[in-house]
Amino acid sequence: MQWIGALLFVITSTWVGFEWSSRLSNRPKQIRQLKNALQILEAEILYSQLPLNEAFLVIAKQTPQPISKFFDTLYYELEQDKRDLFSVWEQSVNGLMKYSSLGSNEQEIIKQFGRTLGQHDFHQQQKHIQLTLSHLERELEEARDHHLKYGKMAKSLGVLCGLFVVLLLL
Repeated sequence: MQWIGALLFVITSTWVGFEWSSRLSNRPKQIRQLKNALQILEAEILYSQLPLNEAFLVIAKQTPQPISKFFDTLYYELEQDKRDLFSVWEQSVNGLMKYSSLGSNEQEIIKQFGRTLGQHDFHQQQKHIQLTLSHLERELEEARDHHLKYGKMAKSLGVLCGLFVVLLLL
């Protein structure tokens, strides 16, 4: 019976390590997807000159999860509530953080961008998008470094911690 418990503990700790590693590898992917979405937003604002809520719907259709869910939520909240953009944006960013691997730095960058969204003319808006993209590029490099440094370690640490605790208890 002890062996079954020990095996379950090692399996659980291994799973936690792999989950941690998965979050580390998903973060750069999701930052790239977010950058792509902002580039689409820039194109929709400057060239199509769509209203923001319609631009959000276009982005939601062109990006993968979880970024598409973020922009889809923005579209539906703006269509139904008619609240101001910043409060809807902030609520959607908080929701995005719950179901994505993005970190607190990305959250702050996205929230700062939301404060300027829809407040300026086309050229100023383009400058804000470019500034946000440069901040996200910096975070992307950091996320890649984190993944390279800690990705394999997280998997190994999960297995080894489980084995260590089992050996201590037996």
